[in-house]
Amino acid sequence: MTAESTTSQREYRVPLAAMAGLIATVTLGAVAAGVTYPLLSFILERQGTSPSLIGLSAAMMPLGFIVSAYFTPALARRVGEARLAILCSILAAATLVAIAWTQDVWAWMPLRFLLGFFTKPPYVISETWLISITPASRRGRIMGLYSAIVSGGFAIGPLSLGLVGTEGWPPFIIAVMALLLCGLIVLAVVPRLPQMPHEGQATSVGGFFALAPLLLFAVFAAAAFEQTLISLFAVYGAALGSSESRTASLIACFIAGDAALQILLGRLADRFGSTRIMLFCALTSLAGCLALSAFFHSWLIWPLVFVLGGVSFGIYTMTLIQLGERFAGRALIAGNAAFALVWGFGGIVGSPATGLTMQLIGHQGLPLSLGLLCCVLAVFLMAERRD
Repeated sequence: MTAESTTSQREYRVPLAAMAGLIATVTLGAVAAGVTYPLLSFILERQGTSPSLIGLSAAMMPLGFIVSAYFTPALARRVGEARLAILCSILAAATLVAIAWTQDVWAWMPLRFLLGFFTKPPYVISETWLISITPASRRGRIMGLYSAIVSGGFAIGPLSLGLVGTEGWPPFIIAVMALLLCGLIVLAVVPRLPQMPHEGQATSVGGFFALAPLLLFAVFAAAAFEQTLISLFAVYGAALGSSESRTASLIACFIAGDAALQILLGRLADRFGSTRIMLFCALTSLAGCLALSAFFHSWLIWPLVFVLGGVSFGIYTMTLIQLGERFAGRALIAGNAAFALVWGFGGIVGSPATGLTMQLIGHQGLPLSLGLLCCVLAVFLMAERRD
């Protein structure tokens, strides 16, 4: 056996257990988020809280994501990546216990901010570690698998509420246990992980914007697309005369496509290149937006929203692949934190801007706004390929 083949086998064999642990860590964090978002909204609605105040309360968590993402690289350097991930998992679980204990909308404002602040570092650190140990030859399919599993974890959250209900401690216990397990898994896999690469000059989150502006715009587009469609599709469906149950099922179909198609897109990225597949995802998302109204009352709407869910989130999967291809060491950590920050901005900005557009021009403002976003991304990608 040659030295080259031995190295190749070692590269493939050694990271598998660590990869599984890192993917499980992020997935459990997604389960906790999937429980928390709808659960707290249900509780506030039962208390008679106004929709605007519920929305303001919900915005506190992504605001915590944004602030936390900015400080994560510096905190990781000072505290250590593994220690920071474990500590934040414990603090996030404690914050969620405080939320369950208080049950007050005004007390929840700072607590939900802290929950977002503490849950983001384990996510950023685990994802960065996963990208850094993934063999380059298999990066596309592994990151596709990662995206699919994490999306499934996020979907498990709301489904668990159907089993345990939304009252009392049981739903909170599920989320708290998921967060604590995140820390335990990091503790278990650290001995199997190589040292986080620290080569290169220290790069801040702000400094990374100058290094990869188009990559960050693609993250923004993916975040805005997903969160806007999920939050406003009910309004769009009602305007077209669809029942609530049918619209909810279409949203579920969108999320299913999100999870189901990432492995396929990752394999295509390994074969044809991540930039080319990102352009394909942007153009396909644009075409899906343009066809949405025409197919809405046809059976074709089901495969359409399924594919739309897959390719719109596929944009983000391609950005993860490109992050691993283009950056390493400290720049990789800063880049992943910048991704988290921009994802938060996309979620905060996308829905209000599209909602305002729908208020001005009607329900067609949803597909037109999302289609325009995909069109701009596609134009930028094509311009970059020509340079």
